[in-house]
Amino acid sequence: MQKIICINIKSKLSKEYATAGDFDDVHNLLVVNSKDLSDSSVSSCSYEKSNHRGGIIGKTPSLQSEPIPIYHKDERSQQQIKKAIIENEFLGNLEESQINTIVSAMYPKLIKPNTLVIQEGDIGSHLYVSAVGEFDIYRGTNFQRSFGPGVAFGELALLYNTKRLRSISVSKPFTVRREGKVWILDRSIFSTIMMRSVQNKLEDNLRFLKRVSVLQKLPEPKEHVLSKISDLIKIEFYPAGAQIVRQGEKGNKFYIISGGTVRVTKDTDFGEEELVVLCKGQYFGEKALYDDSGENRRHANVIALDPVECLTLDRTSFLNYLGSLEEIRNKDWLSELNKQKRTLTPKRWKTEYEKLTLSDFQIRGTLGVGGFGRVDLVTLHSDAKKSFALKKLKKKVMVDLQQQEHVLNEKRIMQACESPFICKLYKTYKDNKFVYFLMEVCLGGDVWTTLQRRRRFDDETSQFMIACVVEALDHLHSMNIIYRDLKPENLMLDNRGYVKLIDFGFSKRIGPSKTWTFAGTPEYVAPEIILNKGHDRAVDYWALGILTHELLIGRPPFRGPDHMTTYNKILKGIEVAGIPNNVNKSANFFIKKLLRSSPLERLGYQRNGIQDIRDHKWFSNFNWTALQRLTLPAPIVPTIRSSTDTRNFERYPPDKELPPDENSNWDIEF
Repeated sequence: MQKIICINIKSKLSKEYATAGDFDDVHNLLVVNSKDLSDSSVSSCSYEKSNHRGGIIGKTPSLQSEPIPIYHKDERSQQQIKKAIIENEFLGNLEESQINTIVSAMYPKLIKPNTLVIQEGDIGSHLYVSAVGEFDIYRGTNFQRSFGPGVAFGELALLYNTKRLRSISVSKPFTVRREGKVWILDRSIFSTIMMRSVQNKLEDNLRFLKRVSVLQKLPEPKEHVLSKISDLIKIEFYPAGAQIVRQGEKGNKFYIISGGTVRVTKDTDFGEEELVVLCKGQYFGEKALYDDSGENRRHANVIALDPVECLTLDRTSFLNYLGSLEEIRNKDWLSELNKQKRTLTPKRWKTEYEKLTLSDFQIRGTLGVGGFGRVDLVTLHSDAKKSFALKKLKKKVMVDLQQQEHVLNEKRIMQACESPFICKLYKTYKDNKFVYFLMEVCLGGDVWTTLQRRRRFDDETSQFMIACVVEALDHLHSMNIIYRDLKPENLMLDNRGYVKLIDFGFSKRIGPSKTWTFAGTPEYVAPEIILNKGHDRAVDYWALGILTHELLIGRPPFRGPDHMTTYNKILKGIEVAGIPNNVNKSANFFIKKLLRSSPLERLGYQRNGIQDIRDHKWFSNFNWTALQRLTLPAPIVPTIRSSTDTRNFERYPPDKELPPDENSNWDIEF
């Protein structure tokens, strides 16, 4: 049963008053029902079952050119808002500079008695911080508890459109004021703050890196290479008097001073000798980047004269992600950049199906039903043994939910793919009511259903399935396509037991930059998506770690009663969630290497790319060559009696209702 919470303003504190730290429910004021949201959608392209987990995709944010608004607040209000944000389990993960900008951008609203702040069922797009008053929480008509000023709530609405699960209202007048007060932040402003924060950080980092002498001889395009180095930079703070570097210790880190001053000294037989004072823009420890011996020792001490902020580069991370300076200088970065900028080239339709029309097919059954349409099993009138999956999507629903671009994206991506580990798209059609995808049929059903029956898979089965997914991702990533919705529901078994990736509604081709759209299934989304940091193919490696865990254990590692709880568990990381003891050591390490919170540290994302996954110890006895040649026997071979056998799918009633016509011509490519 879902909670319905009403929040009222009262004049006196309730005996059930909860502090911001105690009050968990207020951090989950929203719920997503993806099937009826205007900018979140259930991915509709799979052979969907009723108990399958729906994915979420938000509107693509755009970087606003207008200045971020600033609303005047007294010092007390600023501290109240900042404290509320920091104490919020989700918002507390933001950087201090981001929090400060959010505090400045929040605007006040006075709430009259008996006026709803949040209406249950409405689509939410704002964050709130309670400023004045007491708020009562109800489940239905039953009072639960209260919270007062200084609590942030509604934060899930900052990520994507969500239905408000609870109602919040000002009820009774207070002793001093007759109105309640909240501070509000719009989602569009939050998105702009996050995007500009990343952009500004990159620009600042580049400005500092361009001054570093050992980085002067980098190949062209130099700014592209420096932006890769910028990805590795971390910010570290040191109080006045702190010893940042100690003479004689191993030098594994390079420092650029971004604020404050430091004193460089050397220990001699006659005491400490001061060598120089360094300030903002200067740097030290650069030998950590180019000393190939690995035995670099510090030749001096570095002490903070006042509070110091440093941009740091860790040698190990640098080598793992980019390689040595010599390797960086010898790499053809221009070719890599040009490849990333290329447009997709859809393959030509296969000649054998080129002339088929919708009238050539006979419906034999239904393989799945989704929010936007259904997938039917069809055969040719001329050849009953030749079967296909025919997906049809309601055009009017696509337009109403503004999903046209996602459908076109899916068509373009599937048409460009040519891999035995990806479901083939043979042809597309359209009429006044539907767009159609004629696809390869996989009658073994989805991996989700098989997993539910078996509860969990052994190592051999999991390795085979993960390896099939790795091959599919390798193909997609080679075309700069990120998948973004990996889960057992989107993996189909063919008649030999090989796994094929389906459902490309969330996929996107990205260039050298990152993308910002919230996309994925809650249990599978990566931290950088949740925190609005911008993301790329690294999110697919994170999802691969989640998938490996789910196949071996029978459930994903991060799961809560609602989406916000799930996201907060993801942000705490796999070390907090833990992995059950029945997972062997190499599989445990494999999962943890994929589930690194930092994308740069993730297996598959470093300089050797996806080959690091194939080379991992968990796959030490796996025959990748046989898999790629399709000669490796599958551990699970589904029972399929004929080309129209639907035993591995649920039964669905026929679709008797026809949708209205839609003729805006957005589907001209079909």
